[in-house]
Amino acid sequence: MTRPTGAASTAGVPLSEAAGWSREPDAHVIARSRDEPELFAVIFRRHAPHLQRYITRRLGPDQAQDVLNEVFLAAFRSRDRYDRTRLDARPWLYGIATNLIGRHRRTEVRALRALAATGVDPVTEAFTERSDARVVAAAAGRRLASALAGLGADYRDALLLVAWADLTYEEAAAALAVPVGTVRSRVSRARSRMRAAFGGSDPMSINEEL
Repeated sequence: MTRPTGAASTAGVPLSEAAGWSREPDAHVIARSRDEPELFAVIFRRHAPHLQRYITRRLGPDQAQDVLNEVFLAAFRSRDRYDRTRLDARPWLYGIATNLIGRHRRTEVRALRALAATGVDPVTEAFTERSDARVVAAAAGRRLASALAGLGADYRDALLLVAWADLTYEEAAAALAVPVGTVRSRVSRARSRMRAAFGGSDPMSINEEL
């Protein structure tokens, strides 16, 4: 994986030192990285794989790596302003990712419509075997992608931060910089629209297949 230049490079970080921070809360690592920038590599190693998977699901593999690099470069540059009371940096990082994904809305919708047409998940395609179960899941995934493409951006952001990024409503609210009640409302409405598209069932229960 290519790391963002100047932000998350592990060059110059002794493994023993990095390991010493492996159990420290994100907030403590970020605070220390203000004086020792190379320690930000700990944040990259801790969160980059999950963020890459999330971004790939939303934008497809062609854009994902560049956006991931932009996320960590932006995070590195703004680390002096990080709220130390937030021990977990995931809402902060996913908030940056959401803002950057917002610049690629057309790409996201194209990726979803391509998945709706082909059923090929760019995240799991290389790691799964074809089977009857996978064929059924792919068909459901196509319907899910089509329904997601039809959601408004605000509703899709809120829903996928909860369903795909595994953020709580409170964490999603922090990521989106909106009240938690707004997130609950958006997710509820998005799920209602998704259920309507699926004849009353909850399609997000198959989100791991998409």
